[in-house]
Amino acid sequence: MFTRSKLEELEAAALAPFGIHSKDSRGRLFPEDEPDYRTRFQRDRDRVLHTTAFRRLEYKTQVFINYEGDHYRTRLTHTLEVAQIGRSIARALGGNEDLVETICLAHDLGHPPFGHSGETVLNRLMKDNGGFEHNKQSFRIVTELENRYPEFPGLNLTWEVLEGIVKHETEYDIADARDFNPQLRGHLEAQICNVADELAYTAHDLDDGLRSGLLQIHMLENSELWNLIVASVGWQEKVLDDLARHRLIRRLINLEVHDLIETTDQNIRSSNVKSVDELQRLPYNVVGFSEEMHHRNRQLKDFLYNNLYRQYRVMRMSVKAEQIISNLFEAYLNEPLILPKKVQDTIPQRGLYRTICDYVAGMTDRFAIEEYQKVFDPAILP
Repeated sequence: MFTRSKLEELEAAALAPFGIHSKDSRGRLFPEDEPDYRTRFQRDRDRVLHTTAFRRLEYKTQVFINYEGDHYRTRLTHTLEVAQIGRSIARALGGNEDLVETICLAHDLGHPPFGHSGETVLNRLMKDNGGFEHNKQSFRIVTELENRYPEFPGLNLTWEVLEGIVKHETEYDIADARDFNPQLRGHLEAQICNVADELAYTAHDLDDGLRSGLLQIHMLENSELWNLIVASVGWQEKVLDDLARHRLIRRLINLEVHDLIETTDQNIRSSNVKSVDELQRLPYNVVGFSEEMHHRNRQLKDFLYNNLYRQYRVMRMSVKAEQIISNLFEAYLNEPLILPKKVQDTIPQRGLYRTICDYVAGMTDRFAIEEYQKVFDPAILP
């Protein structure tokens, strides 16, 4: 039988010296007996999976709002794809796969409805009351807001998972690790999650943009990365059907992951680090792409920003999102009695602004739209 001690032995045999062993975890804020047949990080992963916040990700926007089509990424499918890519990278580099998976699954729990548009609006509305940033909200969810255990608030996750959440950073995410050794960089597993997130959303936003028809292949003719993957599979057609699109996106991810693993391995070897602590004390992140791939990715991201994220249909939804969130927030602020009773009950502890922010941030796209109609449309019953 594979008991926890046996699983920890397997970790010891498989992990690199700079990978984090679950048995060496700094533990939990509230001490608990650990499970018999799971490691500490496996328990953390399972706790994240069973949260209300995780289930809500199914109806939160990635780029396209949920009702625009059944096959576009949602915040949930994006999260699962990040976890899959993260595990593959961790396995190749000797990192702890379970720790990587847990951080990946938790990294977007705090995202509000309507994607980054929703986050921008909430941050503006909260500018004089602590602001809003989805990384911090993810941390609040797993340490305070999820109410599932009588012994403690939140999920009581291990230090290493919490550190990975607060040190999550991408081009769109800024880390604030003031309570988690801010002088140290993220551990190997946290760095893997950061890059897996960027890799996933770039490839999959391109996929969804092409599927939707908002992006056309002729628009990509100046993209070095697109031309590279087209040439590598020998695709020469004029019309991009579903099978070809799957093939090209698959090749894109494969090329990116291969470059990332090879480059990171070289970075680790040249740094000569021999432990988790040594890796975190480096003045740079070891997980990353080659300079050539970084340039290609930068070019593709700029293309997506100009041609997809700023496309008029996407921007129209952003305007609607701002109206929905702003009006709901102001309505709750002007008359807190229209909030659900259990939400009202948290006002003395959290304050009115933060209570409203937590409530709105937890909404799915669908719920926010329905709530907007109930509050502002006289013909809709409250």
